[in-house]
Amino acid sequence: MTTAGRDTGLRDAAREIGEGVLGPNADDVDATGRFPTESVDAFRQVGFLRALISVEEGGLGATLDELSDVLIELGRWCASSAMILALHSIQVACLVRHGETEALAAFRRRVAAQNLLLASAAAEAEVRGDVRSSVCAVRADGESFTLHKLVPVISYGSYADAVFATARRTPDSAPSDQVLVICEKDEFALTQTSDWDALGFRGTCSPGFVLDARGPLNHVFPTPFGDLSSETMLPVTHILWASLWLGMAKEADARSRRFAQQAARRSPGSLPPSALRLSEMALGVQQLDDLLLGARARLATADADPDYGASIAYATSMNSLKVAASGLLQEIVQKAFLICGMAGYANHSPFSLGRILRDAVGAQLMINNDRINVNNAELLLVQRGR
Repeated sequence: MTTAGRDTGLRDAAREIGEGVLGPNADDVDATGRFPTESVDAFRQVGFLRALISVEEGGLGATLDELSDVLIELGRWCASSAMILALHSIQVACLVRHGETEALAAFRRRVAAQNLLLASAAAEAEVRGDVRSSVCAVRADGESFTLHKLVPVISYGSYADAVFATARRTPDSAPSDQVLVICEKDEFALTQTSDWDALGFRGTCSPGFVLDARGPLNHVFPTPFGDLSSETMLPVTHILWASLWLGMAKEADARSRRFAQQAARRSPGSLPPSALRLSEMALGVQQLDDLLLGARARLATADADPDYGASIAYATSMNSLKVAASGLLQEIVQKAFLICGMAGYANHSPFSLGRILRDAVGAQLMINNDRINVNNAELLLVQRGR
């Protein structure tokens, strides 16, 4: 396995480690709920952890569209591993776009040079999942800060080299006056407060923690978190999540097609009853693909046109991507069950769909779709014009 490059093709590299590493270990990762060490080692080896960082700073210089294509491929093999890369890359995207100070640029170069794994502590137990509001606060002490935060979920927190946490800017700041803070592993302590024995995405190892951190004040992003979220974190999150969900949908479609083709070969000249649903599956996968391509195009437009990027139409469309994509994924997997029947229901069948179904259920719950719909409704009530 070699370092992925633009000339060799990131997606080809993803397919190689999907077939050789993620796929063979996916069932064990799911069954035991263990961290997929071999997947992350492979990501490090091919350079995926530094994909979005420029070549000049030691990364691969990949675009978000290229990383999206990587996640589509990886999602077919192991959704937990793909989700870990997506969550890491969201933090990298924020660091690339908003890390304009020398201290943040130096950390970015270390991420590339040392292949650091980044996790997120955006949620907070006291605010019940509202990532745009914080109770905890950055407490300055000379040139250093301290932070104490109750976090309901930190995916792969025990394995991360740094955690990006949200907090109020100061103890006197309003709950919505938030900043993003880099907490490095040798400067934070995690006290686990819950277990992770979930239905799906079991390999993400996402229990709750108390995060106690300290570090240099120049590891606080200067950009207000509200701006950072709307410009980068939210759209990148929804695009990368939808990418790996599309990969899961394509895998469900592929297993269904193989099952129907085998049935057709056993009865030459007649169409298996379940085969008609293949066309419905293809339509659903195409819709999900189109949703993702549209969102990628809208993000590019927003980057080029700040007025469009600040519009309600853009904000609601990026919110809707998550709601629509996660819903479509579940519909597609349900159709796959109707095609494969008991062969899909069985756990150890070549057409088994159990792990994909359990991961698909989680897609709707990660930032609950109801919360997103409420946010969209509030935005639409104040939108002007036709």
